[in-house]
Amino acid sequence: MTDEGAADAVRRARDLLADAGNRLREAAVRDEALGEYVEPRAVLGIRREPTIRSLGRVWRVGALLLGSSPETAGRVWATGRITRVTDPGRQQFVSVSAEVRRAYRAAAAKGHFAEGDTVNHGAVPVPLDDTLVGAAGVLAVVDDEPVVRWSATAGAAVPLADYLRDRVALLVDPPRGATD
Repeated sequence: MTDEGAADAVRRARDLLADAGNRLREAAVRDEALGEYVEPRAVLGIRREPTIRSLGRVWRVGALLLGSSPETAGRVWATGRITRVTDPGRQQFVSVSAEVRRAYRAAAAKGHFAEGDTVNHGAVPVPLDDTLVGAAGVLAVVDDEPVVRWSATAGAAVPLADYLRDRVALLVDPPRGATD
């Protein structure tokens, strides 16, 4: 792997992601909220409820989130947790996972997201620079080729160009019955 080849692969990754964003924008594909889970500090000993703070809007393209708003444009994240903004309901202590989902719904509601919106949080920023070379995350450059993995622990990687072509095509022209 040459330094020049790696730098070219990083540029190709940036270009491929920008082209994907442009296609999604031109097709008016629905975007989703990007947020940050915030556990506020107690004030005068009074504990405040967690919230999810808005960071902007993104398109979810499988394992990647592509920035779609002025605050997020040109940036990419590895998908984290996903929460739908609905009435969180009351605590029922059915299971730990159900209570965690309820708590995230409550935090999203406190973050003033629109009812029914999808909020991505816990997403990991992916720098689009030379740190992609040999990276272990979902987006990397391997053998001078930008690739994507379904998760940081997934061994198999596919070329980013093929991945984006397929995933963006599904968002731009979803199969019949696949949309809301």
